[in-house]
Amino acid sequence: MAGHSDSSSSEKKSSEAMNDVPTFSTENMQNNMKVIYYSRTFMSIIGGVIAGILGFTGFMGFIFYFLVMAITSIGLIAKAKFSVHLYFDSWNRIILDGFMGGLMSFVLFWTYPFFLAVLHGHTIALAVEP
Repeated sequence: MAGHSDSSSSEKKSSEAMNDVPTFSTENMQNNMKVIYYSRTFMSIIGGVIAGILGFTGFMGFIFYFLVMAITSIGLIAKAKFSVHLYFDSWNRIILDGFMGGLMSFVLFWTYPFFLAVLHGHTIALAVEP
C-alpha cells in the first residue's frame, strides 16, 4: 500500500507541476514584441526630434535617450498592468528589447533637427522675454 500511495502522490505532484508551467501563444508573443519595437522606435524618433530642437549635444543627448527609453519601459510595464509574466516570458523582453534599434533612430532624428537649427541660425528660447 505504501508504494501505491507514493506513486499516487508523485503523480499528483507531477500534475501540479504541469499546471505551474506557463504557456504562451506564439502569435500573441510576436504581437507583443511588435508593440515593444514600434513603441520604442516611435519614442526614439520623438525623443530625437526633441533633443535636436533643444540643442542637446554629446553625452547630454545620450542621457536624454536613456531617460526616454526608461520612461518608455515604465509605460510598457504599466500598460501590462505590472503583470509582465502574463504577456512576456521575461523582464528583459520589456526592458531591453529594441533598445539598440531605437538608438539608431534617435541619433538620426536628433542630428537632423539640430543641424537645421544650426544652419538657419535659429535657436529656441526657453524663457519668454517681455
